[in-house]
Amino acid sequence: MPVLEGLWGQDLRMRDSGLGVGVEVGVCPDEAPRSPVWGPLRMPPVTCGGLSLALELPALIRQLRAAWRARRGGPLGPERSQASTWVEEEKDEVEEVKHDIEDRSAHLEADGRLNTGHAGVLLVERRGSYPLIDLRILKTSAQQGEVESGTRRKIKRLLSFQRYCHASRLLRGLVPHTPGSLHLLDDDYLGQAAHMLSKVGTWNFDIFLFDRLTNGNSLVTLMCHLFNVYGLIHHFQLDMVKLHRFLGMVQEDYHSQNPYHNAVHAADVTQAMYCYLKEPKLAEQLSPLDVFLGLMAAAAHDVDHPGVNQPFLIKTRHHLASLYQNTSVLESHHWRSTVGMLRESGLLSHLPADMSQDMEQQLGSLILATDISRQNEFLLTFREHLDNQDLDLQLASHRHFILQIALKCADVCNPCRVWELSRQWSERVCEEFYRQGDLERKFDLEISPLCNQQADSVPSIQIGFISYIVEPLFEEWHRFTEPSLLSQTMMGHLHKNKARWSRLRYAHTPSDTQTHSHAEEPEPEGGGGEGEDIP
Repeated sequence: MPVLEGLWGQDLRMRDSGLGVGVEVGVCPDEAPRSPVWGPLRMPPVTCGGLSLALELPALIRQLRAAWRARRGGPLGPERSQASTWVEEEKDEVEEVKHDIEDRSAHLEADGRLNTGHAGVLLVERRGSYPLIDLRILKTSAQQGEVESGTRRKIKRLLSFQRYCHASRLLRGLVPHTPGSLHLLDDDYLGQAAHMLSKVGTWNFDIFLFDRLTNGNSLVTLMCHLFNVYGLIHHFQLDMVKLHRFLGMVQEDYHSQNPYHNAVHAADVTQAMYCYLKEPKLAEQLSPLDVFLGLMAAAAHDVDHPGVNQPFLIKTRHHLASLYQNTSVLESHHWRSTVGMLRESGLLSHLPADMSQDMEQQLGSLILATDISRQNEFLLTFREHLDNQDLDLQLASHRHFILQIALKCADVCNPCRVWELSRQWSERVCEEFYRQGDLERKFDLEISPLCNQQADSVPSIQIGFISYIVEPLFEEWHRFTEPSLLSQTMMGHLHKNKARWSRLRYAHTPSDTQTHSHAEEPEPEGGGGEGEDIP
């Protein structure tokens, strides 16, 4: 009981500049401070500026709005019209966003990387502080494509309070804790998931099935397993509670409504990265730090992805595009969000400051390498190293470069999977493209390449993606591995899948592609199953 009293005796405040309301936890107006009834099944009432957070969210928001208006000068009367109040609020919020962007942009270097400042401390973004991409806030007047900063600020405030209210409900035990919800599964599902983990190093690993067996917790479950496999928890003396907290944050901050860029994609990339880390050419040279960074970067490389690409953010003048000066916008956001979650969870807080800062910077270097616009830069460098035969994996810098290449391969390895897995990923990524194109058409924006469902079919998109992105990269990876059994298997699947998409492209219209790919197209001779169960 003294522990609880000490915990709740502290004033934990959350202030929002727009609302001007202090949130206090530990205030219990209707019970004596020394009351012994606070037990594990009950927590003290939570208040927000005198309002009870036990209310449902709509009622709470109404009371908060009333309190806000009172603080800004009382109820709207004849002397203060609704229109004038709206204009004043918009001006204040636009100025807030403008100053915020100017302050943040001052810390950017010319190449889009973050400046560490005088104290050498990496500046991070507040986790979950940005709203989802909502095209309803785009102007459709003469200033099309410009985001209404005031409306965005309101959404940001609402999301902030939704997040806090959800946390308070968790503390009171009103909703199951996430992502640790495996207790909801019966032993049969847990047993199947454990059996799949025993084969996590095989290339035909079905991440979709694994995600279902783990009740949507594939990323957390997979990462905990791999950290145990490599002994990283013991090596870095990680706190298991902090590790679960960090991984839960990462998984939660992927957007499940994205058809492709979601936590299942992150888990798939992590499983592929594990397969690449086991390559004989690489495995013996890797240090525990290399493995730690490789797995962490794979798990978090697309965290908080909004489901639209960088050109979309630029032409809609999204604040992230301004923040990162239109350079590696999404990748920079993924990195800074990851660092923010590392610090919020305290996962590396026990390590020396210089070591944790170096790990953060190396994570950034890995995540930024996934920027598809830098594909040729990395490919040419990789090719030159292989041509000159000057890669020395005993050098930390060369190992780091190979980790960058491995992460790039893992990020785009879907065409190298067996057909049934590859087809699902292809349809998902095209669905995400088409959603963006539909939004662009709705708001009279120029439709981005590959996003026009009427002109760009799934087979044509996949053939171009394989020809210009995947094949050149994996041909060099094939050379690097000299070649390994896994590399030969991947190249076999890649060529068969490309041929299959070619047949679908010329045999059917785009509207018939999905039906045909499910039912009518026969498996080529050999089935693409050779070498699927290699370790």
